[in-house]
Amino acid sequence: MTRVQLRPVLVEAIGTLQAAGVASPRADAEHLAAHVLGVERGRLLLTPLIDPEQLGVYRALVARRAERVPLQHLTGQSSMGEIDLEVGPGVFVPRPETELLFAWALAHLEAVRHDHTPIVVDLCTGSGALALAIAHARPDAEVHAVELDPDALRWARRNAELRGAAGDTPITLHEADVTDPGLLTELNGRVDIVVSNPPYIPEGAELSPEVAGHDPHRALFGGTDGLDVIRSLVPLIGRLLRPGGGAAIEHDDSNGGELARLLAGDGRFGDIEEHPDLAGKPRFVAAVSAAGRE
Repeated sequence: MTRVQLRPVLVEAIGTLQAAGVASPRADAEHLAAHVLGVERGRLLLTPLIDPEQLGVYRALVARRAERVPLQHLTGQSSMGEIDLEVGPGVFVPRPETELLFAWALAHLEAVRHDHTPIVVDLCTGSGALALAIAHARPDAEVHAVELDPDALRWARRNAELRGAAGDTPITLHEADVTDPGLLTELNGRVDIVVSNPPYIPEGAELSPEVAGHDPHRALFGGTDGLDVIRSLVPLIGRLLRPGGGAAIEHDDSNGGELARLLAGDGRFGDIEEHPDLAGKPRFVAAVSAAGRE
């Protein structure tokens, strides 16, 4: 069995993905190679050869990526914080931009008083990304995650089982609708942090083939202006938060100002702040329960 040089194979794959319009052809080609070879991407230089069987598998994956199948569906994994998550058809693939919301949540948790167990709620959890990443980073926290879609919930349960087997503090998954006015009433006024990456894309928006063809419609779209689900979240979050508790909601880059106005109009929030992503686009709005402000 004659192995071949990896570098020309990578160059070929990059060209294929570039011609197909993939946004990050080099990174995706390298991620797929690392996946096939069973090494970290940063160690590809230390793996200069690929055997014929692996080469066949690799070229097949590159061809599917050129068809705009999401990279994460091909590798079966995505990540949030310090954890890896299993993802695939039927669940929204976590985006790197959401790492900023995750970082905000951890920073806010640092300020929580130590006289009680911190309580965190993740609304529209999807794969469980935010809830499980927070539970991993803060094993002292009681984390609840809410998801309605049965396909997404199966992925969340699978990821929760894997993280539990790895030693993380178990989370509580709720199969429920975030627009239900009776949701989580047992947590009224007790929650320290609420995070949410809800469906927020306006209907009719143009999307990449990876998103339009593979992410579940229910996880993407939030009505004409993208705020249908978010409008129901605002009173729910106001009910759940304890005095001084914080919330962060991800949104479409077209409606951050309106989300901030919704929070202000509710009357129970203060310190409302719009946060951009690394590209400078509006990405999430954070607020604090006004009852806790001095």
